[in-house]
Amino acid sequence: MSTPNSHNKTLTTTDVTLYTVSAILLVDQIAMSAAVGPSAIFWWIVVLAIFFIPNTLITAELGTAYPQQGGIYAWIRDAFGTRWGARITWLYWINIALWMPAVYIMFAGIYSALFAPEMSLWSQIGLGVALCFLTGWANCISLDKSKWIPNLGTPVKFLIIMTLGIAGLMYGLKNGFANDFGFSQALDNLDEGLAFIPVIVYGCLGVELICAESDEIRNPKKAIPRAMMIAGLMTAALYIFGTAGVLAAVPAEDIDMIDILAVTLKELFGGSELGNSFALVIGGLTLFTLFSTMVTWTLGGNRAVAEAADEKEMPAVFGLSHPKHKAPIGAAMLTSLISAAIMVLYGFMANNAEELFWTLFSFSAIIFLMPYIGMHFAFIKLRATDSQTPRPFRVPGGALTGLLLSLLCIAVLALAILLFFWVPGEPLDLVLLAQVGGGVLGTLVVGEILVRRGERLKRQAQQKLRTTEGSA
Repeated sequence: MSTPNSHNKTLTTTDVTLYTVSAILLVDQIAMSAAVGPSAIFWWIVVLAIFFIPNTLITAELGTAYPQQGGIYAWIRDAFGTRWGARITWLYWINIALWMPAVYIMFAGIYSALFAPEMSLWSQIGLGVALCFLTGWANCISLDKSKWIPNLGTPVKFLIIMTLGIAGLMYGLKNGFANDFGFSQALDNLDEGLAFIPVIVYGCLGVELICAESDEIRNPKKAIPRAMMIAGLMTAALYIFGTAGVLAAVPAEDIDMIDILAVTLKELFGGSELGNSFALVIGGLTLFTLFSTMVTWTLGGNRAVAEAADEKEMPAVFGLSHPKHKAPIGAAMLTSLISAAIMVLYGFMANNAEELFWTLFSFSAIIFLMPYIGMHFAFIKLRATDSQTPRPFRVPGGALTGLLLSLLCIAVLALAILLFFWVPGEPLDLVLLAQVGGGVLGTLVVGEILVRRGERLKRQAQQKLRTTEGSA
């Protein structure tokens, strides 16, 4: 006999691996890292060694020791209590709503560069708003249908990045490389990469996202670490390869983060009718990957915040779900509304698409990095206070190694947040500080209000229950 909570688990190990790769492999990340110039390869290797690998190992241990629905929210709640769990859930969810406008501004910029060169900034914003609501709709259908968006997006990302990498390197061998890839050249220009370290750190995050769907995973204790390791290795190799391909074809000084992928495709394949058509096909597939990435992230983030709402730690509207297939309708619609409003609001402050993209990206990325600091503190705390819980996967090297790796990750995350505001050797941009810093502060204040309100409503509900029981 089945219990009320039992159901057929939807996600296989293959689904989990593809989902994880879809979450952390971002085609737009290639454009942002290529903007660093040839030293991007150096910084990728450094960040992979000191952050990506340690972070993935620690996340795999948390995900297998505590595979309950909710992921990062549940780990921090178990370590530090419901208030901190609710705070982190707010940051984790709202950053997706803040990040979506940046992704869809890049979508609109690539679309404009390839298909509609006369498209104005506000036309691009209008296209982005429509995509926000299309993403919300994808969250409101059943998971066995919506999972095909990230599942299809992942192999398409492989195709695009392999195309950029192979075609770029072949172009460089035939016509001469557009940038000097020498190691000494990278060392001579390390300071140029400092501003983009946060971008690379940002691109290394997301392996934990699948843990928010743990109730849907078949045999999560085996599937989760396997998926994380495979996805991590594949993603690291593809990021470096794709970045090298772009830099082989386009001089670093000509790189615009918004339309660089379109420019690279035209440079690599333009010049003939067949080549132009191929560039448009690859460009169209690139647009689909941006959409599939946002569907992947919103699926995980919306379900995590819905879990917090079920625990009465966030407003009840976040917990509204489809009566049959339990899709997080309330959270999905709120994500789309906030994303659309943010895109329009910041559109009034920006002069062009690249400026709008960087402001929105910095705003969302800082919010995004904060929960990971909490996750690593939770790892340290749970290892110290909950050592009896079985850990099917453990960070190799013993307790001290786990502690040192977690502290290293915290330091890298804190440095990345600082570098979004200020790069050593460069003047402080007061306008960016006001726009981004003000947005971050406002987001934290709103989150604190919601958390305290949730606590108050929870106390009132408990008091009402005690009164009812006493009367009985």
